[in-house]
Amino acid sequence: MKILILNSGSSSIKYQLMKMPANEVICSGMIDRIGLESSNVTYKTKDVSFEENLPIATHKIGLQKVANLLLNEETGVIKSTSEINAVGHRVVHGGSEFTKTVKIDEKIKAKIKQLFELAPLHNPANLEGINVAEEIFDTAEQIAVFDTAFHQTIPVVAHKYAIPDKLLTENKIRMYGFHGTSHKYVSENAIKYLKKHTDSKGKNIITIHLGNGCSMTAVKDGKSIDHTMGFAPANGLIMGTRCGDIDQSIIFYMKNTLNYSLDEINIILQKQSGMLGLTGYSDLRDIEAQAESGNKECQLALAMNAYRIKKYIGTYTAVLNGLDAIVFTAGIGENSSYMRKLVCADMDFFGIELDNEKNQIRSKSNREINTEASRTKILVIPTDEEFEIANQVHHLLKN
Repeated sequence: MKILILNSGSSSIKYQLMKMPANEVICSGMIDRIGLESSNVTYKTKDVSFEENLPIATHKIGLQKVANLLLNEETGVIKSTSEINAVGHRVVHGGSEFTKTVKIDEKIKAKIKQLFELAPLHNPANLEGINVAEEIFDTAEQIAVFDTAFHQTIPVVAHKYAIPDKLLTENKIRMYGFHGTSHKYVSENAIKYLKKHTDSKGKNIITIHLGNGCSMTAVKDGKSIDHTMGFAPANGLIMGTRCGDIDQSIIFYMKNTLNYSLDEINIILQKQSGMLGLTGYSDLRDIEAQAESGNKECQLALAMNAYRIKKYIGTYTAVLNGLDAIVFTAGIGENSSYMRKLVCADMDFFGIELDNEKNQIRSKSNREINTEASRTKILVIPTDEEFEIANQVHHLLKN
């Protein structure tokens, strides 16, 4: 069975064609910086690997580019779209409707659309991916895997807000949690790593997903028990264009005193804040380069970002009543030694001691970057949301 995985993020598309159940990756790649002047396109098979820069204005154009790469006469891996048995789609917000992987039909698409306002940077891109895939891969089963599903184990004491009860019971306003496929994948791999390489059973883990979108999860005995994001993927950590945690009074002040409309406030907080609002740049690679060249605004923004992460490490260590490991993952978490160093500095009270030499190593493998004396393991585990999605799609179709 050939399964194409489409993971449409807020500014990127990861794709992977897999043969299941052999877990064989036929090809993989990514398009990032979508919407910027120059997007980066990568494509890799066992025989071919290349990268190019070109403008990709929208997710739809990006998905058409992916299809063209797969079907290319010289470097492609399929001769016909009918070779694709299923397309697995990452969908960020499943609301209260979706707690497991489902086959997509018009009713499912309508419900995903109803959740646009709760995930405005993601669900529209996810639905766009579904619509385009239905046109291009018209004989394939279209399957949705929801980011919120892994967090269904978060207890009511953590997922319920201190607002009138009917807003939960009637309107389903609660914490849902996001990046679930990533947090599930890396936490399971962290537990396996700890059991194999240490005396720890990995009961208490904090997973730190750092990309254009950022979130953290407290994982106890393999289950999500708390998470930084809530009703929508907007709060918690400082992100590429999202502000993360903010005093709600600011919203009323912007509306009532500064005379911004609610739509304007939403755009500011979702698309013009975060690292972009602090520095003028949304991509951490640009911000780090500026910081290293002496840009004070970029240096402060990175320090603020790390400070927010450290606060949640402290919070979740208390919630877990202990800490075996912290796990860095996703584009920034896996590749930015700069951010990992900022986060782990002055954390020895929690048994977190970073080995600076190990931290500089770039690798695709699971690895620990802590000192020998560190009581808490510091792990870097490359996420593979596509692999997790493929497994869930195959399991659904098989059963």
